[in-house]
Amino acid sequence: MKNASRILAAALALVLLFGAFGSPVPASGETAEQATLPVLIIETVRRDADVTDFFTEPVAPHVATAIASWTPGYVMPPAPYYETCTISLESGEGEPLLAPCDAQVKVRGNWTTTYPKKPLRIRFDEKQSLLGLNGGAAQKNWLLLAEYKDASMLRNKAALYVSREILGPDGLYAADADFVRVELNGEYLGLYLLADMQQVSSCRVRITEPEKGYTGTDIGYFLEYDGYYTDEDALHRFPLDFAGNAPLRVYTGDPQSEKTMRALPTTRFDAKQPVGISIKSAVYSREQHDFIENFVNKTYRIMYEAACNGRAFVFDEAYGDIHETDALTPRQAVEQVVDLRSLADIYIISELTCDADIYWSSFYMDVDFGPGGSRKLRFEAPWDFDSAMGNKDRCLDGIGFYACNIVPDVNGGKNGGGAYDTINPWLVVLAHEDWYQALVRETWTRAYEDGVFERCFEMIASDSARLRDEFEENYARWDNIRHRESFETELSEPAKNCQTEAEAADFLLQWLTARVAFLNSQWHT
Repeated sequence: MKNASRILAAALALVLLFGAFGSPVPASGETAEQATLPVLIIETVRRDADVTDFFTEPVAPHVATAIASWTPGYVMPPAPYYETCTISLESGEGEPLLAPCDAQVKVRGNWTTTYPKKPLRIRFDEKQSLLGLNGGAAQKNWLLLAEYKDASMLRNKAALYVSREILGPDGLYAADADFVRVELNGEYLGLYLLADMQQVSSCRVRITEPEKGYTGTDIGYFLEYDGYYTDEDALHRFPLDFAGNAPLRVYTGDPQSEKTMRALPTTRFDAKQPVGISIKSAVYSREQHDFIENFVNKTYRIMYEAACNGRAFVFDEAYGDIHETDALTPRQAVEQVVDLRSLADIYIISELTCDADIYWSSFYMDVDFGPGGSRKLRFEAPWDFDSAMGNKDRCLDGIGFYACNIVPDVNGGKNGGGAYDTINPWLVVLAHEDWYQALVRETWTRAYEDGVFERCFEMIASDSARLRDEFEENYARWDNIRHRESFETELSEPAKNCQTEAEAADFLLQWLTARVAFLNSQWHT
């Protein structure tokens, strides 16, 4: 075993390199050589005076509806819509990297659509490879993340890097991402993180895609555990039962802890909001919808019975119903329907990042019933970390178990508390099983020994230093470190205290250092 203090010492050295909330300084003491970033150029086909309204005006409809419910006189904005454009890429020196290509561009996201600097979705007419991301895979759909709420602008990039390093060896997907400058009709829009999209694809979430109009159930299903699921059409959403909303003993790290929590509201007066499933892949029939709804709910029941009652349940051949068996152990019963290594991977990523939204959205899973599919619920495609890693008041000292513990909702509350407490039951249900914890420790140790976290620390420090001029230009354009009225109530006190990108990156690095050190003390074998 390598020295368990090695990673902490390396990270503390980086913190010393930055200083206490000061600008990052290269080891030589000289000014860091500044990177020259590629430029992604968006040109609208229309040239009307109001053409850039597609960027400045839209807000996601469910978000606008929520705002209207508490804002008298609120004028409903337009929903995001596609604008016909051409997209090209140039190197920082002006060399062409991608000739102008036809595409559609629109605002994307949930609450991020309310910010002045909005994230965007690009949909090319033909598949394109961008900056060699994801092994150079050519895809139609790409995302531009604005990173408006994260003063470091590095949380998503860092979390996705660690996610790829952890999920990749198990053949699982996490988005690739890197920074670009973005221009719209010749105007500088700022620094964006260009990223893969969460979608079914031979190069992304690899499950069986049905032919258009196919109604059989022997296909792949890509799913999001999602508090916004009721905004989907009836064929692309379903509620969750969670074994009759049975209580779960949360995981605090204390074997004597008896704290319990239910995932769903218990009465109509319960402030807890229900979370269900949005189907993010193509389904064309009620039969497909009902099949996957039944599978997901009964798979959770198998997990619950195994972990909480020590009983083994299995599906019948048609995956219609489950029955108890003495031919398998409870663990074996779970292994028949859940890719446990993927669950351990996602749990580690969730515990590492302490994302405030972990109970609510951007938590993805899939199952493939197509030819060669595993027919196991698989967890991958982690996403959306701008409220994570200390940016919101969650686990600010980096100590303690978070993702499989009681989680406060993201709205309101003093000292990080929300209007109600809840859990992510997918992460909690197996947390007390020794065999599952052994798998978590094995996976963590593999990543730790491979230097994954050290490389992440180095990336944060390097990006903050080499992109200093880019960050300064971005904040000169948007000024949202000082003028952050639209999201300041979401920030932790240390995040509010950051007045520059360098200070924000320093805080992120210090927080992540403490978090890795704590988890390493618990999981390193």
